[in-house]
Amino acid sequence: MDTLHVEPHIDIIIEEDEVIKGATEIVKIIRPSWPADQLLFKEFKDGITNKLVGLWYPDHYNEMILIRVYGHKTDLFIDRKAEIRNIRILNKAGYTHSIYATFNNGLAYEFIEGETLTIKTVRNPSVYQLVAKRMAQMHRLKPIHPEMCQKPFIWSKTEAFLSFVPKDFSNREKQIKFEKTVKPFAVLKEEYNFLKEKCSQSGSPVVYAHNDLLLGNILYDEKKNSVTFIDFEYTAYNYQAFDIANHFAEFVGTDHPDYSLYPDKNLQKAWLKIYLEAYNKTDNIMEEDVDQLYREVDEFVLLAHFFWGCWALIQSEHSHIDFDFLEYAAMRFDEYFKRKSKLGF
Repeated sequence: MDTLHVEPHIDIIIEEDEVIKGATEIVKIIRPSWPADQLLFKEFKDGITNKLVGLWYPDHYNEMILIRVYGHKTDLFIDRKAEIRNIRILNKAGYTHSIYATFNNGLAYEFIEGETLTIKTVRNPSVYQLVAKRMAQMHRLKPIHPEMCQKPFIWSKTEAFLSFVPKDFSNREKQIKFEKTVKPFAVLKEEYNFLKEKCSQSGSPVVYAHNDLLLGNILYDEKKNSVTFIDFEYTAYNYQAFDIANHFAEFVGTDHPDYSLYPDKNLQKAWLKIYLEAYNKTDNIMEEDVDQLYREVDEFVLLAHFFWGCWALIQSEHSHIDFDFLEYAAMRFDEYFKRKSKLGF
């Protein structure tokens, strides 16, 4: 692959409770001409992994710089070097924002116009066509890098998650809630073994995948009729069907997931047909090809629920974000077992 642009690194740590103060210091360094006494701020509350603030000055909103401070202990399960490499790759392809600078516990990057998707807009045909096409275009990329593994990342990452899942929560109330709402760790380990055996035999192609296309990671610009993917913390080579299944699982929302909003068979198949047309670069998609991908996605959604259930258990122990990660983990595992039963496994 061609050499990627490397942005400057600033030797600063921003404290989680002083994000605006630290972000101001970063902006002073990378935009010395900006009037420091006139800076305006906006805190973005959508994320449940990191802290994010935007800075600009009067009449220059579109030049906003976003400062992302990595969440507490997220280095346990996120490869930050790989994340930055993925942003460089996708920016070069014209698919996402550029990075202005990195610092010791975060990065400063370009603001892109658009609204994050909602449980309504993600179902809008004019929007989901754009998402399906953009995912297919990303999956067609074949970046080669000496540090990039081209095997499915999902198994090593899930195993890492399982190794970090707390066997005992430091908070007694969380421990009691965990024992009431989530199956024991030994059961989770058995389920992982089942998933690995089942999904690794699927035949789903291994592609360059986003792996975290929740609603908040897709920006829709109505004026330009375009979508942009953001947040590439989990981007890596992975099964095609996982990336799609994971996105479908996010139709239900994050703060208060409503699993009745999971896309029905007709919506999935309409989405998958658009995806396959873009992925294969042909309008001549056979119905059996759509059916095959639909079946693969139906199985891989189990792995998506399991993966993020494990993630949420780790976050529940370590994160400083105000979000009930343990409740979220319980919901994902509950949905996993319901769907597994429905599929007859």
